[in-house]
Amino acid sequence: MANKIIAELAGLNDDSLASQLAELKREQFNLRFQAATGQLEKPGRVRIVRRTIARIKTLQSARKAAQQPGA
Repeated sequence: MANKIIAELAGLNDDSLASQLAELKREQFNLRFQAATGQLEKPGRVRIVRRTIARIKTLQSARKAAQQPGA
């Protein structure tokens, strides 16, 4: 499953990755709010969102490092 997500994210351009990251951060905020109020229906979704955010950030930093002339 993780490999499928990574391959899907790698196929996106930088702007799409940034918008996906913003959307996931918004979802993470909503999930945290639901957890705090006791209304969280899918607790496993928190973990998936957190890890997907980390994957996107890793991919963005790898692309940024590849674009720098000293790399």
